[in-house]
Amino acid sequence: MPEKRFTVGEWSDIIRGSEEQTAEECEVGDSRLAGPMLCYLTIANNICFYGECSYYCSTEHALCGKPDQIEGSLAAFLPDLSLAKRRTWRNPWRRSYHKRKKAEWEVDPDYCEEVKQTPPYDSGTRLLDIMDMTIFDFLMGNMDRHHYETFEKFGNETFIIHLDNGRGFGKHSHDELSILVPLSQCCRVRKSTHLRLQLLAKEEFKLSALMEESLQTDTLTPILIRPHLEAMDRRLRLVLQVLADCIEKEGYSNVVEDDQGTEGLNTGTVPQR
Repeated sequence: MPEKRFTVGEWSDIIRGSEEQTAEECEVGDSRLAGPMLCYLTIANNICFYGECSYYCSTEHALCGKPDQIEGSLAAFLPDLSLAKRRTWRNPWRRSYHKRKKAEWEVDPDYCEEVKQTPPYDSGTRLLDIMDMTIFDFLMGNMDRHHYETFEKFGNETFIIHLDNGRGFGKHSHDELSILVPLSQCCRVRKSTHLRLQLLAKEEFKLSALMEESLQTDTLTPILIRPHLEAMDRRLRLVLQVLADCIEKEGYSNVVEDDQGTEGLNTGTVPQR
């Protein structure tokens, strides 16, 4: 994954602007961007910009440099859309993005039963994929999973693609339990996922230690500060508690889906260092 520290004026594929621009329209460098980009200078002399979109596009949610540099990463592992078309799906547990209106899942404790009867969640592994995604998002504190994607060619017999994780690792001191609602409502998880979570909760294979070790070779290390690493361990225990409550209430076989079989790969084995 190539990484770089960006200067606002260097965003040639995204936006072209100069360091002198303040409170005026930026020149858009990509015709696929919807609407104009607005740039302005803060009191602290930091350059900020924001665009037009359906959710949270305003000065209150602008992207700002310090003063003109933004640290980011680019990933280019997916094939071009001309080679492998992708389909975008709305997350059934997306937020309302409204100050006064709640989403259906926030007011209906039986909401998952409705989802289970709705394609593509009524067959295949899609619902279990959503549970994996829920756990993934909770561990990093990402509340903003409004959509996900799949490769169109494979229909419902495919994995889901986790794009746009930008809201992750924000507040390390806060565990947003609402992210876990899909898991607590559906009470379903893959056996391989459950075993791996249990393993990562053990002292000798602690999630935070493995994560820290895996990031040490990164050129921008440290990627995550200690409080974020510790938050992952804390949140992992909360995930396991939710699953334990589900198992106590509904029984192990009704909660844990055996995706391994007698000949299956045991993903609860020791992680490779």
